[in-house]
Amino acid sequence: MSTRVALLQMTSGIDPAQNAATICAAVGEVAGEGARMLFTPEMSGLLDRDRSRAATHIVPESENPVLASVREAAARSGIWVALGSLAVRREDGRWANRSLLIDDTGAIAARYDKIHMFDVDLASGESWRESNAYVPGEEVIVADTPAGRLGLTVCYDIRFPALFEALGRARCDVIAIPAAFTVPTGKAHWHLLQRARAVEASAWVVAAAQTGRHADGRETYGHSLVVDPWGEVVLDMGEKAGIGYASLDQARTTQVRSQLPSLANRREIPKSAGS
Repeated sequence: MSTRVALLQMTSGIDPAQNAATICAAVGEVAGEGARMLFTPEMSGLLDRDRSRAATHIVPESENPVLASVREAAARSGIWVALGSLAVRREDGRWANRSLLIDDTGAIAARYDKIHMFDVDLASGESWRESNAYVPGEEVIVADTPAGRLGLTVCYDIRFPALFEALGRARCDVIAIPAAFTVPTGKAHWHLLQRARAVEASAWVVAAAQTGRHADGRETYGHSLVVDPWGEVVLDMGEKAGIGYASLDQARTTQVRSQLPSLANRREIPKSAGS
């Protein structure tokens, strides 16, 4: 069985209403093209490094206007949306970078809070401290979708193989890796890491990405990807914002897992001497 999916490559800005309009328009368009699911990037609803300005838009999930609009659009068009992530305010008042899976009735089928915080100082001079504002998640999340069993991750998570090992053990057919990769790290590692994660989990990887120069001054790498379980890139959207399509074939997953049964052959690694 093959499932047609769509990816929205965005240049999200500091106006949630404008970002919501872009996503909802894409929902309607891809449904008309026969897609069963739409994948969007990290921070689809708001991308603003000015945290004082952003704070006015970071509200509880139940009050988030972008989420409400996308849920309505999904129900209207009858497709699933893997909403890459939104900044939401938790019950304790702290922020979460939250991925939300919306089904074809508009219901929230799963939630995943990004586990690994992007706290880095790059050679380009860029410095990022995600943990200054956001609280890391603590749970590995998988859910059944029209494309198969879907594992949820967000951006920087891709650098931590233990998470993807857990998703592999959960027998995910597809792993979503929505992102807002910086240009320097994207040029160096984006394709390499996406292909490695697909191979490790013997699963499809769908990575919708932010691209271009944003209203808050940052620049992101783009190149939204779909990678098959053998590590072959079947879609690379380059740097232009827009919509791309791919078919995720379950037979391909079965074939790869039969030829190279690494999931079945996996063993627990013994502790090192002296540990």
